[in-house]
Amino acid sequence: MSTLTCGFIGLGLIGGSIAKALRANIPSIHMIAYDVNPEALSMAKEEGVIDEILNTIDTHFTGCDYIFLCAPVAHNDTNLLEVKKYLGPDTILTDVGSVKTDIHTHIAEAGLNKCFIGGHPMAGSERFGYRNSKAGLLENAYYILTPTDEVPAEKVTAFQMLIKNMGAIPLILTCAQHDYVTGAISHLPHVISAALVNLVKDSDSKEGIMKLIAAGGFKDITRISSSSPTMWQQICLTNTENILTLLDKYIAALGEIRNTISTKEPEQLYDFFDSAREYRESFTNASSGPIKVQYAFTIDIGDKPGAIAAIASLLAMHDVSIKNIGINHNREFAEGALRIEFDKEEALTNAADILTKHGYTVYQKNK
Repeated sequence: MSTLTCGFIGLGLIGGSIAKALRANIPSIHMIAYDVNPEALSMAKEEGVIDEILNTIDTHFTGCDYIFLCAPVAHNDTNLLEVKKYLGPDTILTDVGSVKTDIHTHIAEAGLNKCFIGGHPMAGSERFGYRNSKAGLLENAYYILTPTDEVPAEKVTAFQMLIKNMGAIPLILTCAQHDYVTGAISHLPHVISAALVNLVKDSDSKEGIMKLIAAGGFKDITRISSSSPTMWQQICLTNTENILTLLDKYIAALGEIRNTISTKEPEQLYDFFDSAREYRESFTNASSGPIKVQYAFTIDIGDKPGAIAAIASLLAMHDVSIKNIGINHNREFAEGALRIEFDKEEALTNAADILTKHGYTVYQKNK
């Protein structure tokens, strides 16, 4: 049996995480990579993730079983036309973009329908670049696949198995389904979040009182506004129709609740919030959506010297790593004076158990 070979064009957060997941789960795999950032390539080579680094897209890609297009979406067109020259007869080409109809259009124009399976790993981070990539980023995350009708069924099945070997969960949709779904659960929320943040910014006093006390619920629903503005600019330019359709529905819904508030209808107001609460409570806690789950809780601590250091030391003694820690100044929607954030659910659970056993009260375990 020949060695599986994968090529990467772009080795940032997602490309690097895919490569690391493959290396961790298929040690014998052979991987090559090209990126405009030589630092990312050198790091991947030194870590033993990538076997061979390339300075250009060339004949090295001809022997690949799979080629992952992982560069920013704006560079896909150029990279696609370049790699087309070197595709082997059995190579499967895939991408990791969060909008699928656009790339499928370019694939059809390039005459590559027989070898393309669109891909979108539903995972990410507020950080970016290869240095922040990790194999665990894809664990138990949905990995949406949008194969063309011309790709052989056995090729799709084989790629699904590769996704499972990364630790992710493959889910097949059409590109149209994908773009409408992600438009609703990812793209529109980012637009709304940014609009809300800008509204508060423009409504704030010159002393910045709103900014000073913003926390709790406001920070939770606007956290995603810290994402890359370039990426969201590109998404709005490529998934425009779906975002506009959903935005119109959202504006209409806001109009309805505005009327309900204006006429002070108690039953309708209750139903509005209760319906949202009930549906929200039915969501799974799995980190499988496009908006990254935060693994965090808050705890009560006294205002005493060394109180935070004592907690940090206690968790360090038990080999629990903290991602972020800080005082929760606004506790209107969250109990506990200290907020602690972790990279993984396992670390959150271990930390909660350790602190509870040592007499601390833990609130808001990941929900």
